Amino acid sequence: MSATIIEIVDITKVYGMGDISVAALNGVSMKIEAGEFVAIMGPSGSGKSTLMHILGCLSQPSSGQYILDGEDVSNLDKAELAAVRNRKLGFIFQAYNLLARTSALRNVTLPLLYNHADAKVSVEEGDQKAHAMLELVGLGDRIHHQPHELSGGQQQRVAIARALINDPIMVIADEPTGNLDSRSGEEIMNLLHTLHRQGTTIVMVTHDPKIAAHTQRTITLKDGVIDEITHNGKHVGRNTIPLHSQWEGAA
Repeated sequence: MSATIIEIVDITKVYGMGDISVAALNGVSMKIEAGEFVAIMGPSGSGKSTLMHILGCLSQPSSGQYILDGEDVSNLDKAELAAVRNRKLGFIFQAYNLLARTSALRNVTLPLLYNHADAKVSVEEGDQKAHAMLELVGLGDRIHHQPHELSGGQQQRVAIARALINDPIMVIADEPTGNLDSRSGEEIMNLLHTLHRQGTTIVMVTHDPKIAAHTQRTITLKDGVIDEITHNGKHVGRNTIPLHSQWEGAA
C-alpha cells in the first residue's frame, strides 16, 4: 500500500473580514497518495489557485488540517513553511521563473542554496547533480545556455530539472504548458509522464481539460468546494467522493 503524501481535512481559506470576507475554499477534504498524477481544475474563482498555494506551503489555511508527508503543516509560520517547501516540494510554473543572464546549470542549482535540512552540498556536488537533472530532461548539451538562448519548451525543461534537484516528495506544476505551443506542450506532458512512471508524485493545476485528461485523477473545484472527481473518465459526484485513490500502483 502506498503512503499518503497529502491529506487535507475540511480546509477553508477566507480573505477579508466581516461583511467583506470571501471564502475562497469552503471545507475541502481529499487525499493524494505517493506516486499519483493528479490534476486540479476549475473555472476562474473556483479556488484552485488558493488550494495550490496551500498544498505548496505558500500560504496557510484559515481553518482545517493539512498533513504533508505525515507532518501537520496547518499552523506553521512563513519561515517554517519555507523550510518545508524547499525540503519536500518542487515547483514548475507557467512562466518558468528562471533567472535571466544565468546559465541553465546555475538555475537548476539555485534550490540547493536554500536547502538547510541536509549537510551542505559542495559546489562541485551540486553542479554534478544539476548536470544529471539536465541530462534527465534532455538538456545535457545546454547546461551553459541562458534562458534567452533556449526555446520555451527548453526553458520549461530547465524549470523541471530545478524542481527535481532537491529530491522532492512531490512536484506541483502550475499550468506547465500554458505558455507553450501545442508541440512543446506535448513534449512537456510526455516528460511529466516519464517522471511519473519513475515514481514522481505530481499535482498539476490546469484550466485545460485535454491536459487534465493526461492524469490519473482530476479534482474539479467550483465555488470553493470539490464539485467532482474524474477517475479515468468516470465521474464521481460530490456526495460520493472517495478519499483514497483507486489508482494505487498504476503506472
